[in-house]
Amino acid sequence: MSQKQENLIVALDIGSAWTRVVAAELFENSLRYYGHGVVESAGMRKGLIADLAPAAKAVRAASEEAERAARVNIDECSISVGGPHIRGLNSSGGYELGNRMREITRDDVRVAVDRARAIERPPDREILHLLHRQFILDDQPGIFDPVGMVGTRLEVELHIATCSASALQSAVTCANRAGLEVTEAVLEVVAAAEATLSADERELGVCLLDIGAHSSDLVVFFEGAAVHTASIPIGGMHFTNDLAVGLQIPLAQAEEIKKQYGNAVVTSVPQHAEVEIDKQVLRLRTVAEILEPRARELLYYVKDSLRQGGVVDALGAGCVMTGGGALLPGMLDVAESLLRAPARIGSPVRLSRMPQELVDPTFAVVIGTLLYVQRTRNTRADEDRSLRSKLRSMFTSSF
Repeated sequence: MSQKQENLIVALDIGSAWTRVVAAELFENSLRYYGHGVVESAGMRKGLIADLAPAAKAVRAASEEAERAARVNIDECSISVGGPHIRGLNSSGGYELGNRMREITRDDVRVAVDRARAIERPPDREILHLLHRQFILDDQPGIFDPVGMVGTRLEVELHIATCSASALQSAVTCANRAGLEVTEAVLEVVAAAEATLSADERELGVCLLDIGAHSSDLVVFFEGAAVHTASIPIGGMHFTNDLAVGLQIPLAQAEEIKKQYGNAVVTSVPQHAEVEIDKQVLRLRTVAEILEPRARELLYYVKDSLRQGGVVDALGAGCVMTGGGALLPGMLDVAESLLRAPARIGSPVRLSRMPQELVDPTFAVVIGTLLYVQRTRNTRADEDRSLRSKLRSMFTSSF
């Protein structure tokens, strides 16, 4: 295998509407875009894989398209996971280090985390992420990394993101049938946050809302840590369905009207604005009158989720919206009105050599998956180097 292939990172996003594959090279601790493939999804229902064969065929087609663009063989990938089966909860745990103060090691951190994660959960739930909220050392809170510090008791507060084990396995099996080995699974909103949020936003408090086709997932960061995750069973297709029923037109035509003429705020549309479609005159305010209630319903449920999570007042940096649903005009206005916080569209950061077309909210998850995998690989490499350095030091000092 060539050096480029050894450093290849591939992200797979199996969405309800589109399946995306993006390949990049890890080059000098940064990512360099290689190629991508996008095809229409198949075998999906309500955000979950309902038929493996067509879903795998779509994954294979997107992968082959990315292979042709990147001119490399793709045989493994990291997948993103999201949808209405996502759950999040907070947990804490800790243990006594001894009667005397001593230095905290990486093993001590692992023990504290293991105790915090030892919660009862149904057998059909799989832990996706253990997200550190803070460490507490001898009643001193707000510690990000306690390794190297000294104390007698170490505690950790975690946010645990879980998913349906069967839904995750279906995604893995789908990738396997397409000829891809899955090396890692990443929560979609965690990935999207990696590509769109700044360190200041995470510190001040921000809600990342990813509006997909059949559901909208969210994560809240406060003081630099993830503190709340949830999924709302409303997505872009619900807006389309509303238009199809309200205007008595086919779904495909309703989707096109939503994209071209839709608005989530009725008063933003001129009173007498009209457009002729199939020799019939359509008032654009009628379109907005159908879409606005659905937009307000979505953001109402988002606010309710934030309230239940105790973070409704923690949005110092506001709300960042990604996904195709974020592109509907007026969504930011509805979010600012209901959440009482500023809102913006979240487009992914641009990788080296990446085409402009990928700097789009619909690519936030797949680009963020690449960035998440890059960061975790770099972290593991740093820990390995640190461990080797300590072993060398111990070996040298013994002679």
